[in-house]
Amino acid sequence: MKKVDNQQRFDALRETYQTFTFVSQQVKVESGTLSIVYHFNLDGRYDFYPTLQVPPRPFYHWEQVPQPMLESLAFHVGMVELVSYWKLACPKTVVVKPFALKQCQCKWWRDLYYNGLGEFRYLNGIDSPVHDFLRIESGTDRTFAPVTLPLEERTLIPVGGGKDSVVTLELLRRELPAIPLILNPRGATVGCIEAAGYDLSEVAVVNRTLDPTMLRLNQEGFLNGHTPFSALLAFVTLLVGFGSGSRYIALSNESSANESTVPGTDINHQYSKSIAFERDFRDYVSEHLNGEIQYFSFLRPLNEMQIASLFSRCEAYHEVFRSCNAGSKTDSWCGKCPKCLFTWLILSPFLSRERLTTLFGKDLMADLLLRPVFEELNGTAAVKPFECVGTVEEVRACVDAMSDRKGTLVETSPRGEATVDEILRRFNGEHFLPERFEQILKSQLHV
Repeated sequence: MKKVDNQQRFDALRETYQTFTFVSQQVKVESGTLSIVYHFNLDGRYDFYPTLQVPPRPFYHWEQVPQPMLESLAFHVGMVELVSYWKLACPKTVVVKPFALKQCQCKWWRDLYYNGLGEFRYLNGIDSPVHDFLRIESGTDRTFAPVTLPLEERTLIPVGGGKDSVVTLELLRRELPAIPLILNPRGATVGCIEAAGYDLSEVAVVNRTLDPTMLRLNQEGFLNGHTPFSALLAFVTLLVGFGSGSRYIALSNESSANESTVPGTDINHQYSKSIAFERDFRDYVSEHLNGEIQYFSFLRPLNEMQIASLFSRCEAYHEVFRSCNAGSKTDSWCGKCPKCLFTWLILSPFLSRERLTTLFGKDLMADLLLRPVFEELNGTAAVKPFECVGTVEEVRACVDAMSDRKGTLVETSPRGEATVDEILRRFNGEHFLPERFEQILKSQLHV
C-alpha cells in the first residue's frame, strides 16, 4: 500500500471536529434474536447508527441473561466499533455516555486505539504520540456490571474462511463440543462450515452493518484506513460466548502474527492478532468482566508453515477456502495481492505446483508482474505488505524448497537462514492454551 502525507489533513480535521461521542446503545431480545443499535456522533454534526444482530439458535439463552450484563457485553463491542467512525476526523476527545470508565480502563482503550491504528497512522503519514492521540472521558457515573453467568465445557470457534480457522475447527470439533461462529457470512465461511459437516442453522451467526454516512464521508475526503478488526471480533466472541454458555473461545492467530510489518517499529498490521493484544484482552476481561471465560488463540504456538502443513491434510476444504481480501465479495482468488501470493508460497512445500495452479486459477509463480509483491514478502523491500501474511523467514524457506525456480518470479530470491524442516519442528511456548488444548495440538504435530 502507498504511504501518503495526511498530516495537515489530520491536524485540520482535529481542529474542526474536536469531540466524538458514544451517545447510546439499544439492546433488545425479540423472538430469540439479539439486536443492538449504537448511536455515535461526530462533534454534533454527523450521527452514525451501526448495528449488530445475532439470529436465534438452540444453544442461546439470551432471555436468561440479566439486562445489565447484556448491556455490559454490548457496550464493549460498541467501544471497538466506534474506532471505524472516530478515525474519520480523529477528534482529540472521546466522550463515553452509556457507562463510566475508570482511569485505568480509559488508558487501556486509548492504547488499543493507538496500537490498533498503527497501520492507519503509518500509511496516512500521521505523527502523533500516544499521550496526545486522544483522551477518553466518561459522560456518566453509571458503571457497567460484571458478567456472572454459568459456562459449560464448550468451545466457540470463529471461522473466517481461511486456512487457519479451518485447522482450528478441524482439530477441535472432533475432540470437544464446539460451536463455529461466523461474522457476516460469505461464500468461503459458509463453504468451510459445510465442509466440516455443519448446517448454517447450527452455527453462531453475527450480522454487522456499517452506517452509510461513514462510507459517504470516506468518499468526501475524511480520513480512512485499517482498523483493528480482530479486536472487534474479540469482544463479539465474548458476547456470543456468554450467550451460548461457552467457556472457551479459540481463535486461530499464529506466532507469525507477532512480527512487525514495518521493521524496527511496533507498527503491525496484525496487532489485534498478536500475543500482546491477546494478553491485554485477557487481563481486561478477567479484571473487569469475568475471570472464568477463556479467550486464547489455539494456533499461537505454531507458525504459518506448520499451519499450512496441517491444512494440506484437510482436503475437504481445499476447494472452498479463501484468504484473499480483494476477492472476498466474489468468493474468488484475485491472483494479484500479497495474500494470494503468500498463501501459494506457504502451501508450496506441501501441495504440488499443479494442484496450486488448479486451486488459484493460474500459476502465480509464472506471473512476473507479482515480483514487487514477492519482494515485500521475502524481505528485499523496505516494508512487508500490510496484510495478514507470515514472516520473511518462512517465505525464504519455502522458496529454498522449490525444485524449479528458473523463469519464475522467485528465481533471484535470497537464500533463507532456516529450512522448512527446521521451522516445522518449532513450538512457541508463549501462549495461553489450557493444557487440554495444548495436548490436542501437540498430538497433531507429534511434539
